[in-house]
Amino acid sequence: MNISEAATRAGLPPKTIRYYEDIGLISPDRGTNGYRSFSETHIHKLHFLARARGLGFSVEDCRTLLALYEDSGRASADVKAVAQEHLAQIEAKIAELTAMRDTLTDLVHACAGDHRPDCPILKGLEQ
Repeated sequence: MNISEAATRAGLPPKTIRYYEDIGLISPDRGTNGYRSFSETHIHKLHFLARARGLGFSVEDCRTLLALYEDSGRASADVKAVAQEHLAQIEAKIAELTAMRDTLTDLVHACAGDHRPDCPILKGLEQ
C-alpha cells in the first residue's frame, strides 16, 4: 500500500511517517518506481510508534522499545526499565507542574485585581 493508505490505516500524517523513515524507525519497501510500499508489518509498527509517542515516549525510547519488541529473546526487565524511567520523568513533571500551579494560585489570590498599581503577581515574578 502507498503512504496515503498507510497514513490512513495507522492514523498518522504522511509527514510523520516520512519523518520516522528519515530517522530510521521504519523502513518501507521501495518499488522499482521509487515509491514507498507499506506492508501489514509496517502498519503494525506505525501503530506501535503512534501509541508509544501518544504515551509521551521520546523518539529514542521508541527506537529502544521497537528494538525490544522485535527481539524475541528480550528480557521483560529491559522493557520495564524503559517504561519505569519514563514514568519517573512524568511524575517529576507532574510535581513540577503542581508546584507551578500552587505558586500561581497563591499569587492570583493575593492580587486584588483592582485599579491600584500594586500587584503581588508582578512582585512574585521579580523574585
